Amino acid sequence: MKLATLLIDDALRPAAYTERGWALIGQPGQDLGALLRRGASRDDLARLAAEATQFVAPADATFLAPSMEPPKILCVGLNYADHAAESNLPVPSEPVVFMKATSAIIGPNDQVKIPRTSVKTDWEVELGVIIGKTASYVSEAEALDYVAGYCVINDVSERAFQAERGGQWTKGKSCDTFGPTGPWLVTRDEVPDPQNLHMWLEVDGHRYQNGSTKTMVFDVKHIVHYLSQFMSLQPGDIISTGTPPGVGMGQKPEPIYLKAGQVMRLGIEGLGEQRQEVIQA
Repeated sequence: MKLATLLIDDALRPAAYTERGWALIGQPGQDLGALLRRGASRDDLARLAAEATQFVAPADATFLAPSMEPPKILCVGLNYADHAAESNLPVPSEPVVFMKATSAIIGPNDQVKIPRTSVKTDWEVELGVIIGKTASYVSEAEALDYVAGYCVINDVSERAFQAERGGQWTKGKSCDTFGPTGPWLVTRDEVPDPQNLHMWLEVDGHRYQNGSTKTMVFDVKHIVHYLSQFMSLQPGDIISTGTPPGVGMGQKPEPIYLKAGQVMRLGIEGLGEQRQEVIQA
């Protein structure tokens, strides 16, 4: 199933894709994450879709992030060996974990704002994992049972804030609009191998990132298992699993960073595409 959060009459509304269009499920004011937090399974959501009486044509749908208000956003850094190399950093022996503020989340086609004092705003296409049920101390073998589905994330980053302003990475990752997510969640049963998905990102039509999840250092099942050893994962939580090479700071002979007026496009095989205009805050 494809599941989404749509904007309908200025209100959130969860939806499921059907042959008749996007079936409106749940209540106005809810996002998809709210249904997951209330324990809705894939079968529950399929039943709601089958019982739906309101539909939105695909061309008329305005997509927000599937989980607009996740309990938390967890991110894994340097999770592609070739990206670690372009960052001049060693391949980690354990997942590098940091958090992104939930206030960074925007829809997949919303504008990305360059912060007022930014000099190094960058792009990162990433596979997003959305948790479907509480996971605590889970094994690798059972880890994917706790995944509701997958989505596209642009982990927009301000490199000077991230690496040159002291402390940890959070403030370089958490600026407003730095978390475009969606357009939809594809349920786990429709993504049999999350480690074999092509992913790409372009700026003004130039393709900078052209990779695959097959080159991840730590795969999805290990990441979910690993994180659950340190904290419980809650329904609606988002995990951003790292980016392949081709980010702006890794360009040769000199880094390239985003400027107002540019347009980013990105996508992951089977999970949809995003488009963001870049503006100055």
